[in-house]
Amino acid sequence: MLAADRFETYGPSHVTVLAVFAVGAVLVVLAGRRLRGPAEQAVRRTFAIAILAVTVPLQILQLTPDEWNLQTSLPFQLCDLAWMFAVHALWTRNRLTATITYLWGITLTTQGMLTPDLASDFPDPRFLMFWGMHLLIVWSSLFLVPGLRILPTWHTYRRTVAITLAWAICAYAFNVVAGTNYGYLNRLPKNSSLLDYLGPWPLFVVLEIAIVAVVWALLTWPWTREKVSRPVSGSRA
Repeated sequence: MLAADRFETYGPSHVTVLAVFAVGAVLVVLAGRRLRGPAEQAVRRTFAIAILAVTVPLQILQLTPDEWNLQTSLPFQLCDLAWMFAVHALWTRNRLTATITYLWGITLTTQGMLTPDLASDFPDPRFLMFWGMHLLIVWSSLFLVPGLRILPTWHTYRRTVAITLAWAICAYAFNVVAGTNYGYLNRLPKNSSLLDYLGPWPLFVVLEIAIVAVVWALLTWPWTREKVSRPVSGSRA
């Protein structure tokens, strides 16, 4: 990829990252299906450490004077929490955090990948942080559920919805006080996205919550009809 001043949706860098994502998605599912015993634990925990190694330095970088921006630097976006849940699920095989990673990753994170609200192109640190975080979250969700088969339940689905609503309330309150727009809860993102088709604020927020809850239920339902193929240690929900 060649460096550019400004990121272009479906430009060369965007298409390249999506191609990398597609290849990686297949590989993590296949790896999860084949791993067993000590090798499975070693790969899971290596994956968790890799996420920490990518996300923590880049998030710290955003807090430095040269990169600081109140609108984007604070770890208040859903993806900033999603990678933390992913690390916990990978390290412990916990069913609740695996469900959160899966439902957030498959829907909200992928939507951000398809219509990214991003100005900086490769190799800007913000570009690297955005794509590193998004790809690792979705890869983690595919590795945990279709791969390792740490399957969602209706109980973990309900808890995921409750945790998401709690985050939304907190993020909205902060946005009101600070004049920010974390989670796009107070206004539409600058770049075009699927939210543009849901009407003005606050209608698009209400419809988004309803649609997401239904889609998450549809993503949970097939797994509730299957038996977990392997014992899940540390998977209490």
